[in-house]
Amino acid sequence: MTTERWALGGDLSVARIGYGTMKLTGWPRGDQPDRDTALGILRRAVELGVNHIDTSYYYARDGVSANELIREALYPYPDDLVIVTKVGALVEGADIALPAAEKTGLTAGNLRRGIEANLRSLGLDRMDVVNLRLGDVDGSGAPSLAEPLEALLALRDEGLIRHLGISNITADQFAEARKIAPIACVQNLYNLSQRDDDPLVDACAEAGVAYVPFFPVGGFQPVTAEHLESVAARHRATTPQVALAWLLARSPNILLIPGTGSLAHLEENIAAGALELSAEDLAELG
Repeated sequence: MTTERWALGGDLSVARIGYGTMKLTGWPRGDQPDRDTALGILRRAVELGVNHIDTSYYYARDGVSANELIREALYPYPDDLVIVTKVGALVEGADIALPAAEKTGLTAGNLRRGIEANLRSLGLDRMDVVNLRLGDVDGSGAPSLAEPLEALLALRDEGLIRHLGISNITADQFAEARKIAPIACVQNLYNLSQRDDDPLVDACAEAGVAYVPFFPVGGFQPVTAEHLESVAARHRATTPQVALAWLLARSPNILLIPGTGSLAHLEENIAAGALELSAEDLAELG
């Protein structure tokens, strides 16, 4: 585990390698680990120094809920554990299959419903960070960014949320959001082979905002890049480890939340924090 940390929201000190829980449920598709394995992964992550866990109340499938697994495995929570969730176009996980116009999670009432569902299932009175996830609704049918963000600001003022983040957003939306509310983090698709967000990563760094890439090793499609395998072989590392190490080297504001349903892969992911890529490695990877 890297010893580097980031002050999320300015006051929550987190290790730069965290853990994302989506694969514990197999949502929206994929294999689901058995319950004992899932609980063991969460406990082992914390033992290894992870104190940033990313989740959502709609990470649930076949009676298995990520939030309930977190609560069973880790409650009462360590004092330094930071749990980050997301709300947005989806109200429940099954909403992912609905046409865009029927996804209603961005209304004020359903955003409150999502926050309350997270708090209830996690056994918390306040969420550390809530990401407002956009991009799940076609632009033609989506409300403005201001409306849902202001709804979350009201919930923050009630004491239900500590910090706000935004997800699946453009650089223009990032600038717009910062005029409405303090933004602790951006969570977007970004990895070694998908770098459209390069300017946004830099804009976040300049603003002191964490950038949290989802699918950091490619998600449902493994990340590929020229010379990736040769760099991995030189370090006697796996290609996902090199992809994670590249992200850590890319910018100090990048926080990682790789997900896995395998204890062995969890330990490999966290070990990537000790992998130092040379200037030659970084030049090869481009």
